[in-house]
Amino acid sequence: NYHKYKPFRQAFEIDAGGVVGRLISPELEPTSVPICDVRLGEAEATFARDGVEFTHSPSQVTRFEDGGDWAEPYDAEIFDLLKRQVDAKDVVVFDHTVRTDDPNSDRRPARNVHSDYSAKGAHQRLIDLLGNEVALEWSQGHYAFVNVWRPVEMTVLTAPLAFALPSSVAEADWITLDLIYPDRKGQIMGLAHNTEHRWIYHSQMTPDDVVFFNIYDNRGQSSVPHSAVDLVEDGGEGQVRKSIESRTLLRF
Repeated sequence: NYHKYKPFRQAFEIDAGGVVGRLISPELEPTSVPICDVRLGEAEATFARDGVEFTHSPSQVTRFEDGGDWAEPYDAEIFDLLKRQVDAKDVVVFDHTVRTDDPNSDRRPARNVHSDYSAKGAHQRLIDLLGNEVALEWSQGHYAFVNVWRPVEMTVLTAPLAFALPSSVAEADWITLDLIYPDRKGQIMGLAHNTEHRWIYHSQMTPDDVVFFNIYDNRGQSSVPHSAVDLVEDGGEGQVRKSIESRTLLRF
């Protein structure tokens, strides 16, 4: 589901009207696209070149219920993963979202082509997380926001997370969108359709697999457009996709 150009600023309203899980969305454009499977060797991607990379990284954490004591050990695993894979100096894990592809879920997979921050939104989030003084110090160096995503409990056979390679995306394809929460306001970037976009995904990802991808970099590495896509693997009919995404702030 691509975004559409409009003559006015568009917005998502999250938990609209104070109702948890209620989402008001801009108009979207359902579009069929060809997609290549990394697992089958139809495409490849590296973080250094493409801003997105898949890797095998088993976790000691297998359940992510509210109120559980999983966050601290899982954060430590993410810290180690990103220091190892992208040579991050500092890693701040600041948000976990468990998504379940069920109509009754408060957080379903995001089915719109987007990246999580505009430049303005990323700068404000940096201040929100670190405070003005430390944010100023980080902004004088190289920092980035990176998303770490993995399946939960079972292999993903429906609604996999897919990516448009940044090298196939034109600057004019991006649309700035407001993100309105009950207690704060941010900005993300939506993507308009372009037939040049090259889409990739990794079929049959298991809970031992992760994908990490760039959602903002202050030194200019391209953000990676991404979305859940309506694709069902063999044997996946009726299966409910469940995943966890963890947003991180890195300093290099």
